[in-house]
Amino acid sequence: MKIDPVNPVPPKVTRRVGPDDIPDHVPPELVRSAGIIYGPEFLADPYKFFPAMHENFPPIFYDVGPFGNAWVMTKHEDALFALRHAEYFSTEDATPFPRDPEDYFNFIPIEIDPPDHRKYRNIVDPLVSPKGVLELEDSIRTLANELIDDVIDKGGCEFDEAFGRPLPVLVFLDLMGLPRDMCDNFVEWAIALLHSNDREIMGQTMIKISDYLKGAIAEKEANPDNGLISRIVQAEFDGRPISEKEKFGFVIFLFIAGLDTVFATLNNIWLWLARNPDRVQEIIDNPDNINAQVEELLRVFSVTFSGRTVAQDIEMRGVQMKKGDKVTSILPACNYDPDVFPNPTEVDFNRPKKIILAFTVGVHSCMGAHLARLEIKIALQEWLKRIPEFKLKPGTEIVYRPGGVIGPHHLPLVW
Repeated sequence: MKIDPVNPVPPKVTRRVGPDDIPDHVPPELVRSAGIIYGPEFLADPYKFFPAMHENFPPIFYDVGPFGNAWVMTKHEDALFALRHAEYFSTEDATPFPRDPEDYFNFIPIEIDPPDHRKYRNIVDPLVSPKGVLELEDSIRTLANELIDDVIDKGGCEFDEAFGRPLPVLVFLDLMGLPRDMCDNFVEWAIALLHSNDREIMGQTMIKISDYLKGAIAEKEANPDNGLISRIVQAEFDGRPISEKEKFGFVIFLFIAGLDTVFATLNNIWLWLARNPDRVQEIIDNPDNINAQVEELLRVFSVTFSGRTVAQDIEMRGVQMKKGDKVTSILPACNYDPDVFPNPTEVDFNRPKKIILAFTVGVHSCMGAHLARLEIKIALQEWLKRIPEFKLKPGTEIVYRPGGVIGPHHLPLVW
């Protein structure tokens, strides 16, 4: 059924959970309980778990667990197909966040497939396009150095709290037109929503976020500025102003999507840097290769997955998927596919250029990809210029939170 985001209705879907809820068309030999995002083997080191998936699991298997059952893809080729073919793999009901069926909305634009998808992207593209984000470069560099100023003479810091989170989150809040002094509240909500893995907590958090953003939308309607929220609430297309449901669905999706991913990526990268001082020096010694360095680090430390709903029956690699089945592309595992990236666990800053799936691909590719790349680039340049030698604080145990955005919980550094 075609989605109508102006008058949204909850989709009629079957949510399957656990080993007793497997559809008849799933062969028993393809059923696994991989523990992705929550299992002890995964949480011990996700970035050992992801490449090992190519040895330990079939290319496509049916994963069962407490948070939902779904087909899982780990091959780069298969994920590319799923991400590029909305006619088979729809984004309808592809997000895990609970919504009130009596006050339903679509997450926009992620749940809107072509051709309507592009209409929404056009609203925000001027601010998040390559040209648009370059206008933020000076302010991002200034912020990065202000954050470094606060810690450089202390001989160490909690990287996640002092730099990894505030850099991308404050940039994002400025871009959205949201107040910086609410940063701690927003971060608390993001953690509860993305890492609690508790439907009740997630539901309560969605209410808090919804109540706040409805007020923010009303404020931007009355007092527009140059931020993304204002652009959305003032938008017109198809000869009409954007509806209230569309405004809210668009704003809340951007809010949720923008708070945790770059932070997690920076934490992953800085953990690797702290453990590999020789590679830090390689980055410093080859400043003209910074874009390739960023791309390779994004390949190795991708942090998210991509969920879809099968829109019509399809067979892939001899596996029969039926309409209504859930599918998850494990993007970090796809970026370790040895058929595409030889010696995939090696960080190779001179690797031949290939499509990486850190930000997905196709019409639903991440709107914030250009900003994320710029933030990571600036973070590396400014930090390594001023704090080139650092290491993990002795005695530190790296802990990963369960949840759909992968990164170490805390990252204490010393220098």
